[in-house]
Amino acid sequence: MPPIEDHPLRYQLANELHARPFPSLGCPGQAVFLAIKQPVQAAKRDREQDRAHLIALLDRFGAGHPSPGATHYFGDLGHFRLKWEQHTEFVTYTAFIDGNGTRAFDPTAWEVFPEDWLAEAPGARMTSAHIHLAQVPTEEDQIAEQLDAWFVPESLAVSRVLDDTAIIAGDFRIDSAGHMRFAMFTRADTGDRRIGRVVQRICEIETYKTMSMLGLPRAREIGHRMGEMDEILSALVSDMTGEISKPDDTLSQLLAIASELEKLQTESAFRFGATGAYEALVNQRIQVLREERFQGRQTFAEFMMRRFDPAMRTIKATERRLQSMTDRAIRAGDLLRTRVDVDRSAQNQQLLESMDQRAALQLRLQRTVEGLSVVAISYYAVNLAVYLLGPLAAEAGFSETLLTGAVVLPVVLIVWGVVRRIRRSVGD
Repeated sequence: MPPIEDHPLRYQLANELHARPFPSLGCPGQAVFLAIKQPVQAAKRDREQDRAHLIALLDRFGAGHPSPGATHYFGDLGHFRLKWEQHTEFVTYTAFIDGNGTRAFDPTAWEVFPEDWLAEAPGARMTSAHIHLAQVPTEEDQIAEQLDAWFVPESLAVSRVLDDTAIIAGDFRIDSAGHMRFAMFTRADTGDRRIGRVVQRICEIETYKTMSMLGLPRAREIGHRMGEMDEILSALVSDMTGEISKPDDTLSQLLAIASELEKLQTESAFRFGATGAYEALVNQRIQVLREERFQGRQTFAEFMMRRFDPAMRTIKATERRLQSMTDRAIRAGDLLRTRVDVDRSAQNQQLLESMDQRAALQLRLQRTVEGLSVVAISYYAVNLAVYLLGPLAAEAGFSETLLTGAVVLPVVLIVWGVVRRIRRSVGD
């Protein structure tokens, strides 16, 4: 093939598909899982702090460091293997240990994470899980006995997965050591890679389930305030059906409610959006396990349907209610503004009619004044004409009185014509 220039991101995009390989685990064994989230409202983590914390752990065991900018790491730290992954909101550590120790869920397995190192973690523990790996015993009734001893029967979920190659169990409760417990029993012919995939799925289900539940406290927090605003909004909308004494005040209240609802929606948008994404991942991870019922017990999917789905529906209902109230407030404000504009238009119409009446009255008054002005101007014009024509009239034998009477009518007509012409020119 002739040489061709590669896109700058070609290899980066191709390698991203293989950036987080599944671990390969043997049985018996155990895995300890830890998810840390920075206790801040912002979604973006300080990635350098996460990397520094990982390197601090690797240095204790003399292990190599991840490449700069890496978001995942897998390495052998001696008596355990460590998998580290960095996500948008959290970072996870998973330690894979061969053998089950002296007893199931032995707390000494957590010594892979030193206490002082945990105390310096850049964030708080979001969740942690201890996964016990064992082979399926010859009698499956022994599995039921062990599960009853390890878990709370009321919330226990058990299922056969991946065409009955393994049996997984968990009660999604925090034990006395502060961890979730999961058990996995595998067939003798189950490959190490398949075991690793199932363990990874269990860790993802627990992590995404916990992260999605973060939206529930937020939904409850704003639910009470939404109830208060809903009552105020309903009262304001009801008042709009009658006469509003102070529409400007009502409009200000509607705008205040709409602004607060927009603020709540903006502050909750990321959390509710992330909740929906995490919920989809939980359901997808459970689906790919291809669950089958074990001895009539509830499966992971059934557990989520009864315990997890109601919380997700509450969050979605709160999100829809918040959007609906925001739309209602905006529509009510628009309707009130329209009503105020219509009322003001009617007032303006009345004002214009009143102005027209006053203008007509003023015009009539002006015409009356113009008639008087014609008389006044004519009076002065007649006097000027008499003064001008007096000497000539005297020589002609006319008296002043006769002269005055002779010029009055022509002067009045001339003045009246001039005033009328001026008025017409102004009107045009």
